Amino acid sequence: MPVGHSTNLAARMEQLAAPGSILVTEQIYKLTAGYFEFKALGKTRVKGVEEPLHVYEVLGAGPLRTRLQIAARRGLTRFVGRHSEMEQLQRALEHAKAGHGQLVGVMGEPGVGKSRLFYEFKLTSHSGCLVLEAFSVSHGKASPYLPVIELLKTYFQIQPQDTDRTRREKVIGKVLGLDRSLEDTLSYLFVLLDVEDPNSSLQQMDPQIRRRRTFDALKRLFLRESLNQPLILIFEDLHWIDTETQGLLDTLSESLASARILLLTNYRPEYRHEWGQKTYYTQLQLAPLGKGEAEELLTFLLGTDASLKALKQLILEKTEGTPFFIEEVVQALVEGGVLIRDAGVGAGFTSAPTPPAMTDFHIPTTVQGVLAARIDRLATNEKDLLQQLAVIGREFPLSLVRQVIAQPEEELYHLLSALQHKEFLYEQPAFPEVEYLFKHALTQEVAYNSVLSERRRLLHERTAKMLEEVYRYRLEDHYSELAYHYSRSGSTQKAVEYLQLAGQQAVQRSAYAEAVSHLTTALELLKTLPDNPERAQQELTLQTTLGPVLLATKGLSAPEAERAYVRARELCQQVGETLQFFPILWGLWQIYLARGEYKTACESAEQLLTLARSVQDSGPLLEAHDALGHTLMLLGAFASAREHFEQAIDLYDLQQHHSLASLYGGEDPGVVCLASAALTLWMLGYPDRALRKSHEALTLAQELSHPYSLAEALYLAAMLHQHRREEQLTREQAEAAVALSTDQGFLLFLPAATILWGWALAEQGQGEEGIVQLHQGSAALRTMEAQVQQSYFLALLAAAYGQAGQSKEGLSVLAEALDLVDKTGERYWEAELYRLKGTLTLQLRQVKASQDKSEVRSPGSEAEECFWKAIEIARRQSAKSLELRAVMSLSRLWQQQGKRAEARQVLAEIYHWFTEGFGTKDLQEAKTLLEQLA
Repeated sequence: MPVGHSTNLAARMEQLAAPGSILVTEQIYKLTAGYFEFKALGKTRVKGVEEPLHVYEVLGAGPLRTRLQIAARRGLTRFVGRHSEMEQLQRALEHAKAGHGQLVGVMGEPGVGKSRLFYEFKLTSHSGCLVLEAFSVSHGKASPYLPVIELLKTYFQIQPQDTDRTRREKVIGKVLGLDRSLEDTLSYLFVLLDVEDPNSSLQQMDPQIRRRRTFDALKRLFLRESLNQPLILIFEDLHWIDTETQGLLDTLSESLASARILLLTNYRPEYRHEWGQKTYYTQLQLAPLGKGEAEELLTFLLGTDASLKALKQLILEKTEGTPFFIEEVVQALVEGGVLIRDAGVGAGFTSAPTPPAMTDFHIPTTVQGVLAARIDRLATNEKDLLQQLAVIGREFPLSLVRQVIAQPEEELYHLLSALQHKEFLYEQPAFPEVEYLFKHALTQEVAYNSVLSERRRLLHERTAKMLEEVYRYRLEDHYSELAYHYSRSGSTQKAVEYLQLAGQQAVQRSAYAEAVSHLTTALELLKTLPDNPERAQQELTLQTTLGPVLLATKGLSAPEAERAYVRARELCQQVGETLQFFPILWGLWQIYLARGEYKTACESAEQLLTLARSVQDSGPLLEAHDALGHTLMLLGAFASAREHFEQAIDLYDLQQHHSLASLYGGEDPGVVCLASAALTLWMLGYPDRALRKSHEALTLAQELSHPYSLAEALYLAAMLHQHRREEQLTREQAEAAVALSTDQGFLLFLPAATILWGWALAEQGQGEEGIVQLHQGSAALRTMEAQVQQSYFLALLAAAYGQAGQSKEGLSVLAEALDLVDKTGERYWEAELYRLKGTLTLQLRQVKASQDKSEVRSPGSEAEECFWKAIEIARRQSAKSLELRAVMSLSRLWQQQGKRAEARQVLAEIYHWFTEGFGTKDLQEAKTLLEQLA
């Protein structure tokens, strides 16, 4: 508090200062040296003070230099106490070596020696074991898998200078050399290590399933490695852990019981976990050292000089046995001249020749206070360097220090050596260059907090710039660091750039929560920039990145995703239509189609085609024809839809266009256009050509080895076989689609394929089981809030009810489907809906044959009306296959009513139109019925 003498001095300095200037006393000068530049004005007499005071004028901000990345390991003072903890760790290791995996958590306040305990344990116990370590950092919660990635780089011996090809070869060689059955883990490892994998379908996998599979891949890798040699996995500072690394630890903890793995973790008391009930979990609560142990440590640090007895007692009282606190207090007393080193051989310290009375000693009450005091006493250039390093991080290579610190090399080495000598930093050997790290996380924290905000901002910016320079060939390894530094530097433009890149990287690693966090943070930062075309362009890039992430996490119908795409469209129109406009329109088309808003979807698809034609690029043109073809097909315009699919197929080039899968929906455009063209060909009355197209789609998908495209091809093939009324083939293809989708986590096709499988079961006489499966698929679709093709799926359920003799339930389902048709305009299966309604109406009449005869409209007339409605719709759509089916239902009704000639005439007209497909059930039954009617 500014009271008494302090306020008097401040007032005197104010009186002495000229207008516009600032004067300070020597005490303030010492506290703020390095933060500001000063000019010494000499001694000045001040009222109320007997001796003249040194006065300084503040000239401006101090000299500014950047910082580098820092990480600290424990120091090498004597390791005292902890015998019980070491014994427990040793027992846990013996259990793990015997195949009974163990999980140990070491909890304690900062400075009690959690990391030192692990360090000493490794020195004595690593023989015959593979040790892999992971460290969390204070800003690491926003960087998914950060500790795991560093651990994997160590495991695979990946160096910063390695090319993508080298990384790939190292990973493949290590994994397949370990066990070829682990080949399916490669895609997940490639994503974490930023290795290109063009055939991967992970982007299309459900986020939660992909996350779980990533955990499983890492777990299998560690478990298999532990069969070769016992494995010690060390995860430090879990209080700073990110959610993905935490998820991995939770997964790994479930599989330790019979593994040769010792999983060691440490954390501060605020960290929470769910391992407490596991029989193989041990928690060690690391308390401060006991009196005897603390005295032993002090004796090691200070020696045995009898004159230090009172001082030792004071230190013990103040530090309460916290090892790091003890070390820092001793260091502070040495630097303050209270202690001097004894010249005797092997001796420690002795008191200064004229030590002050014990009551005059001021030892701060916290280790943070001691550290702050020690930092304040550093020479200006040493403090400047320490603060710069604290801004960079916890550990850093020498090359980065050289780039960040604007000092002659000889002077820089001298300062680094001084900070090591004073035990703020440690040097550790590393390849290909030496690295430095802070002695303790608290050292970095206090040094960082001692930097004034404006200087801290400038240091963050310089560090980020040097990171870009030093790691320019592997920047992707440092996106999160760069986003962190630029976000705190005030350089909004660069912060936004790296937040976007970090967000994209988080998507690749299936860390969607972190991706949304990075991208939305960037959007908030953008609001602080001037509203100009550059800002609009940046926001456009962010919104187009965020849109697909929201679709993946919130679902195809999510309003948040629509808002992102709509805003992106507005920005495109604001900055002028560019190539970015196409993926934005495509995203909106996908949203509207999924919601069943077909009119809006059609408008978007038409805009896509217009835009694609204007840019004269075959890729966008192919995708636009595909989008419009799909929309028109669902609207019942089968001939037009077929034309667009055929144009897309003609444009398709495997080498040129397979990469479009990663940009638009995840499926190969050639596969999906072939499979969709098959459906329109069947509708238009060409069953055999449809089957050939479907086979082409499956063959292409298998040749591509692209799981997502194969899953869609299988699902659409099952759909075609359902149209052709081939129950067994429908079931086989649907089962294959379900199996592949389940294995790969493709939730988009899983419910629909389940519905087709249920229909096939019902048609094969397993009505009850089929109906259950149909309901399961429909419920999953409702969970996804997907409206697309709902009327078709409801029709299959109604047909299954009909097969089971439950016509009333079937009619209820059809009423819901017809309401959807009116609401959405989805007319893909509309003709069949009315035909089924007529069929189930007749079926219900047969059940209720003995009911009221005075009904004005007989069920037969209502059914006939439905059949005619179905025929009318099918003719309007040129859907010859659906027209044939509806005409057959009408002919059978007329046959029952004795109208044999009329029945034969109307059936013959449509039957003789067909030129192929005479082996299908519909045409075979039509031929038989014609013969009966003759």
